[in-house]
Order: sequence, then structure tokens, then C-alpha cells
Amino acid sequence: QVQLVESGGGLVQAGGSLRLSCAASGRTFSSYSMGWFRQAPGKEREFVTAISWSGTITHYTDSVKGRFTISRDNAKNTVYLQMNSLKPEDTAVYYCAASQGGPIVVLATEYDYWGQGTQVTVSS
Repeated sequence: QVQLVESGGGLVQAGGSLRLSCAASGRTFSSYSMGWFRQAPGKEREFVTAISWSGTITHYTDSVKGRFTISRDNAKNTVYLQMNSLKPEDTAVYYCAASQGGPIVVLATEYDYWGQGTQVTVSS
């Protein structure tokens, strides 16, 4: 069992930055590939980015490439999402998720554990 707790969300102006964190419980964190998803009001949950168990492989959806960076610290059981040059269309609840698949998992249905989400609001 893995429990995930996100933090770091908030309100930011367009062009600003935020860093999300996702702290995981359990001693097997390093065996999970991790991902970030987001869900805007009235829209389906969408894939944002994922990282492999070792952190050496990453994948991003096109709309965030060059602006967002995913990383992980297995010693701290934490995955991060650095978000720069934020746009109003990035406004959503952001969720982290853990998968026993991999090394990179894109489909939400292939993730085994989810956090409760953290709100990110970008004002124009």
C-alpha cells in the first residue's frame, strides 16, 4: 500500500512558478513509476508527466514541454513537479499517482495509487 500526499498548490499570476511535491509512504517508493495528472473544471483528468523508477526517464504532454519538470528523490520518498511560465489554462487540480508498471505510464487506468490532489490556479 502506498499513500500519496500532494502539497505546493496555490494561486499564481500568469508567467509565475510553482513547485508541487508528492510525499509517499511505504518503503517501496523507488519501485514505482510516478506520474502527475490534472483535472480542470468540466474536463476529464489528463496526463501531464511521468517519471521512471530511477528517475532517468521522463515524459511530458506537449502542452507543458519546456515549462514543467518532473523529478524524484527516492531517499525522501518524494516526487516533484516544477512548473514555470504558468498559463491560465494550467489551472486545475493536480494529482500525483504511483504505478507498478513502467518505466513510463501514461494511462490513468494503469496507476495503482492516487493522492487527494492540490489546486493550482493561474490568474491572467
